[in-house]
Amino acid sequence: MNGLSLTLLILTAVVAVVTLLPLSRFSHWAIRGWDFPRLQLSVVSLALLVANFSLAEVNDWWWLVILSQCLCLAYHSAWILPYTQLLPSQVKRLARLPQAQRQSASHIRVMCANVLESNRRSKRLLEIVHKQRPDILVAVETDDWWMDELDELTDDYPHVLRCPQDNLYGMLVYSVWPLEDASIEYIVQDGIPSMHFQLNLPGDHRIAMHCVHPAPPSPIENTFSLPRDAELVKLASRVQDCSLPVIVAGDLNDVAWSRTTRLFRKISGLLDPRLGRGAYNTFHAKVPFLRWPLDHVFHSEHFALVEMKRLPAFGSDHFPILIELALLAEAPAQQTPEQSTAEQRQEAADIVAREAAMSE
Repeated sequence: MNGLSLTLLILTAVVAVVTLLPLSRFSHWAIRGWDFPRLQLSVVSLALLVANFSLAEVNDWWWLVILSQCLCLAYHSAWILPYTQLLPSQVKRLARLPQAQRQSASHIRVMCANVLESNRRSKRLLEIVHKQRPDILVAVETDDWWMDELDELTDDYPHVLRCPQDNLYGMLVYSVWPLEDASIEYIVQDGIPSMHFQLNLPGDHRIAMHCVHPAPPSPIENTFSLPRDAELVKLASRVQDCSLPVIVAGDLNDVAWSRTTRLFRKISGLLDPRLGRGAYNTFHAKVPFLRWPLDHVFHSEHFALVEMKRLPAFGSDHFPILIELALLAEAPAQQTPEQSTAEQRQEAADIVAREAAMSE
């Protein structure tokens, strides 16, 4: 075996290992972190496959290496393909619905921005807000400095829910409409707030909204993903029991295609407007080859999509994201939430129980 073939064999083994690690469902950050770069691992697998066919020496190991690369490429592609235009979209566009439904719809524009607490380019963010004119702005990683800067918006957004913190988990919500039954809660961890409120949209249509920013599994924060996973599962159960149209927005510190996010969607019954459209990668804004979707907006089947886009960078490590939804009198045909299985509901219950035991 020559040096090039040996190098390709070692690289293939590394990709195979990091592909297999998340299958363990072990919640340590070193395992769960490999849920994130599936697109990058797909590209690496494809590059290795091409290199093996064109450059490598054919020997006893060659077919095994080729097979491993094909399996890795297929596995990662299966996770990310739903977030491309190659597969059907889950949420219908308002423009494609009958005129009667379009005319009766009430619209809401939501903008989410992880500001990066140390970032000081607040004026750039304010420019983006003034240009996009969302009805609701959800800003996370906001401390007292950011609150003072963003409070310039209160002339246009007089209804505000504030929880500034200096631990990277502060949260601010600015709204053009009154925030009714508003609360700030710590669903799983002290110091990790979430915001919950109801809105009356034009036409006297009432909806519920939840804004979240759970802590990620990482070597400097939570060693295990259980606190994040438990917060998402608990919120999903709460949403499932809600009789109102629902929107969930925020930085979930989890990618759209992860097992946990998929579990959240199925338990909650919410839809993901990314499916069939694109990943809309929001992190990392400063490292183009390491990007994945961390900032999300999910919604119930009562809404159709008007517009969704990633907004320009403003100095944070996250891009802001904007979505405009139309609340319909009746949900469009074929816009049906995925149903959870008994196994998935048991998995969700196990996550909550394990997190509770870990916290004792």
